[in-house]
Amino acid sequence: MLKWLWLTLLVVVLDQISKQIAANTLTMHDPQAFLPFFNFTLTYNKGAAFSFLSNAGGWQRWFFTVLAIGVSIFIFFWLKKLSSKEKLLAVSLALILGGAIGNVIDRSLYGYVIDFIDWFYPSSKCLPLFFSINQQTCHWPTFNIADSAIFLGAVLIIIQALFSKEDQK
Repeated sequence: MLKWLWLTLLVVVLDQISKQIAANTLTMHDPQAFLPFFNFTLTYNKGAAFSFLSNAGGWQRWFFTVLAIGVSIFIFFWLKKLSSKEKLLAVSLALILGGAIGNVIDRSLYGYVIDFIDWFYPSSKCLPLFFSINQQTCHWPTFNIADSAIFLGAVLIIIQALFSKEDQK
């Protein structure tokens, strides 16, 4: 099902264009309001999801780069083996592959991933995984288009696994 690689390419292109716009127009850690629950805020993530290992001393750049390249190769060959009937899985894998490649490009070129989407809600008490900056708002960790594609692809895989009518082998 390599015909879905156009979706992978679209994710990579949109991700890289949006990151360059963010890097060239936003100031680091200076939120620009867009909606009452949504800012554009430039951050650089040297770690993995939720900035995991971001202060690990630099080795994590190459570790996460190699890991993402390995996962991308695995996903590519998985995508290649799919039958034409497995469209939802193909779309899911194409989205995840595009997101992984988009973040690998950043990590390889800059040593960090450019993030800029800042989703938040007003509250002094934050839900798990959210954090407070000023004791008045709770923020989800800043993310990007690639992260969104990976998340959407993972959700689609879960939906397919839960609601697939085909017999499980």
